[in-house]
Amino acid sequence: MDLSRNFKGRSFITLKDYTPEEILYLLDLAAELKAKKKQGITGDSLKGKNIALIFEKPSTRTRCAFTVAAADEGGNPTYLAGNEIQLGHKESIEDTARVLGRMFDGIEFRGFKQEHVEALEKYSNVPVWNGLTDEYHPTQILADLLTMREHFGRLKGLKFVYLGDGRNNMANSLMIGCSKVGVDFAIIAPESLWPTERLIGLCKGYAGESGSTITVTDDADAVKDADVLYTDVWASMGEEDKAAERIALLKPYQVNTELMKKTGKESTIFMHCLPAVKGKEVTEDVFESEASVVFDEAENRLHTIKAVMVATLGQ
Repeated sequence: MDLSRNFKGRSFITLKDYTPEEILYLLDLAAELKAKKKQGITGDSLKGKNIALIFEKPSTRTRCAFTVAAADEGGNPTYLAGNEIQLGHKESIEDTARVLGRMFDGIEFRGFKQEHVEALEKYSNVPVWNGLTDEYHPTQILADLLTMREHFGRLKGLKFVYLGDGRNNMANSLMIGCSKVGVDFAIIAPESLWPTERLIGLCKGYAGESGSTITVTDDADAVKDADVLYTDVWASMGEEDKAAERIALLKPYQVNTELMKKTGKESTIFMHCLPAVKGKEVTEDVFESEASVVFDEAENRLHTIKAVMVATLGQ
């Protein structure tokens, strides 16, 4: 079955909208595009396509990945800072979406509210890609899954453990992505920072279909047998005022050498979506260790984002 037909003109807002087969197709396409780039081969799939990159929140990896990916495939990216277009202030989201949809062929949005990226999708009539909102970060999860598959040669049956703020956009999106593709997923966090019961229930449904499991606990000993330990900053962008409170709450969940040893596996890898606050959610020795694949992840943002754009907008 040719899955490529499933993608044309679609947006990429959350992995909830994509089947396991479609997620794996995007990983295969990303791997193919990555191999070609390593050989110095770029394409023209996005030739003549104008792409708007809207950033309410600043970014290194997301901005660079979308810009380079578009250029590699012949597209023309235009950066729009949130304070320049005053999204939802000077003009309604709906009106901005209708204007941009007439000038651009695709729109990336990185900002705060999930409803903003959804409104852009609804009113622009062009593919819209979620570069991050407070609820979801789906392009990061594709990069994470590709990195895991490169390292272990498979996804199904791996045990993945996320430690820290269990209700942020990364925890939400990782739980969705892992449960869809058959990765056993655990969140280790204080109960006050667990995901919503609704999302846990939804992902348990996905896990039931893929043959994987979902575990949510406050017990750090649950890292036993983990193939992947993953963490993120303890206070997300916009929550800096909660930093002291989070440090006190999350210190027992720091990824350090002792915790890595608790997995009982020498093959366990460490992952982080970056930027990292070394000495807080992860110690520098783990971050710099051979077990750390964080820069493979960072590079894979480029290849997976390129796959999303090529699949949904490319010729």
